Amino acid sequence: MNLINPSVVASEAEALESIKPTREEAEEAVRTLLRWAGENPAREGLLDTPKRVTKAYGQWFKGYGEDPAEMLQRTFDEVEGYDEIVALCNIRFESYCEHHMAPIIGVAHVAYIPTNRVVGISKLARVVDTFAKRLQVQEKMNAQIANTLFDVLKPQGVAVMIEGEHHCMSTRGVHKPGVNMVTKKMLGVFKDDKAMAREFLDIVNHSKA
Repeated sequence: MNLINPSVVASEAEALESIKPTREEAEEAVRTLLRWAGENPAREGLLDTPKRVTKAYGQWFKGYGEDPAEMLQRTFDEVEGYDEIVALCNIRFESYCEHHMAPIIGVAHVAYIPTNRVVGISKLARVVDTFAKRLQVQEKMNAQIANTLFDVLKPQGVAVMIEGEHHCMSTRGVHKPGVNMVTKKMLGVFKDDKAMAREFLDIVNHSKA
């Protein structure tokens, strides 16, 4: 289990912030890439491109400024003894691979079995988005989501399955569009009890029907 240490997360964020370039420096970097690609950043159609790209980066990578553990702090205790699977399927996400910075587009399926408290389902989607809005490797993103839910909510178990199309594979390299990469992470009862794992996979498959 990877326990989350808020002080470590905060210190890492502060360290990154201290070396973060200015917006002007980021825009100049975009101009450099445009010149490297063979373009003229001074032509009319590209004059505002550096500004647009840096603004887009702020949206694409906003997850670095968000704390997924904080999102899960508000929970509800009045569950009338509910101790079955809570699942949120087909959570669409957009991420970027850390090797080529090409898009990863896909869906995440998230489930947990509460002990004595539940969390609002929108928070599950927000946790997925927070980790997706960072440079990622799908296996790591899958583990980050599952570990965070398990560490913060303290449920009986967590299951996370991700299906993603990697554009670093579909638009470059081997050029194989339409290929989905599937990863999954099971913790707690989902890992220990094969019947529970099958039930989760059945829920995911049923959601696609």
